[in-house]
Amino acid sequence: MGKVRNNEGKRIGIFGGTFDPIHIGHLIMAEQARVAEDLEEIWFVPANIPPHKQGPMVDAKHRLAMVEKAVMDHPFFFVSRVEFNRDGPSYTVDTLISLGDTYPNDEFYLIMGADMVLHLSKWHRVEEILNRVSIIGLLRPGYALDQRQLSSNIKNRLTLVNEGVKVDISSSHLRERLIQGKSVRYLIPDSVRLYLEENHLYGWNES
Repeated sequence: MGKVRNNEGKRIGIFGGTFDPIHIGHLIMAEQARVAEDLEEIWFVPANIPPHKQGPMVDAKHRLAMVEKAVMDHPFFFVSRVEFNRDGPSYTVDTLISLGDTYPNDEFYLIMGADMVLHLSKWHRVEEILNRVSIIGLLRPGYALDQRQLSSNIKNRLTLVNEGVKVDISSSHLRERLIQGKSVRYLIPDSVRLYLEENHLYGWNES
C-alpha cells in the first residue's frame, strides 16, 4: 500500500481505473466521495490489464507510479497494487474478493462516475460485486442519471453524490493535449506532470 495505515475496521472507498493519466478530476471525485459518505480512506486501484480497453498508451508501471505520486501528500489517499499481484485481466470482482480476504474487518465502497453505473449490470459477475460492496456514483457535469434504467439490486446498493465541485476533465482529452504539446499545468498534479515529462510519456515536453 505504500503509506502505512493506522488500523483496520474502517470505511474504505475503492476507486479503480486505468488512470492514463491520473488528473485532478480523479482526485476531486475521490475527495467528494470521502467527505459525502464519511469514508476514512480512499484506495486508488490502478488496473494492470484493463479487460475492456484496447491497451493503455503507457505501460502499467508508469500509470501506477503516477497514481502513487498524485496521492502521496493526501493523508487519507492510498494506492493498492492488488491488480499488479495477479495475472490476467483486472476484473473488479477479483479485486474485491482479494481485498475482502486480506482486510476482513474493513467495509468497502466502490466509487465510480454515475455514467458508469448505467453499465454496471454488464460487469463481470456483477451480483458478487453487489454482495460485497455498496456503490457510490458521482454525478459528472451536465449529467443526470435515470435510475429507472437500473435494476433493483443496483438501486438498493447505490448512493449518488451530486454536490461539490464539478470538474469536466478526461484522461483522453489530456492525452490529446499532451500529444499536441499543449500545457496540462493545473489539470494534473505537478508531481505527475514532472514524472511524465521526465519519462517522455505521451510524447510531450512542456515548452
